[in-house]
Amino acid sequence: MISTRGRYALRVLIDLAENQGDGYIPMKDVAARQGISLKYLEQIMPALKKNNIVKGVHGKGGGYRLAAEPCEINVGEVLKLTEGSLAPVACLAEGATKCDRARTCNTLDFWKGLNDVIDDYLSSKTLADLTSKASE
Repeated sequence: MISTRGRYALRVLIDLAENQGDGYIPMKDVAARQGISLKYLEQIMPALKKNNIVKGVHGKGGGYRLAAEPCEINVGEVLKLTEGSLAPVACLAEGATKCDRARTCNTLDFWKGLNDVIDDYLSSKTLADLTSKASE
């Protein structure tokens, strides 16, 4: 299940994409448009900035903007960044300890297949695909 952190990160990025002509956008404006707590957004934005998804400027005229075009920002990467693992079961999470039952597990191939479908789908989507401008 995708947490509020992942969902809100996507909402913020979509908002920035749809308003990117306005230069750096204050998070208070995004928070108001999206109905998200400014305090919560302030916890999400540093990770997005650190990983070059957004650029940020402090002070007067400051705020955030996308660090790349919306078509260059992969939804799967954003969710992996905010969520950590998106694996459907713990044994497939990156860095997981090898399960003692892996050789005899009847469901492992099933979970691997589901994991591949999830990864393929998310990696096929960009931020541009999620903007309202994409549907116009």
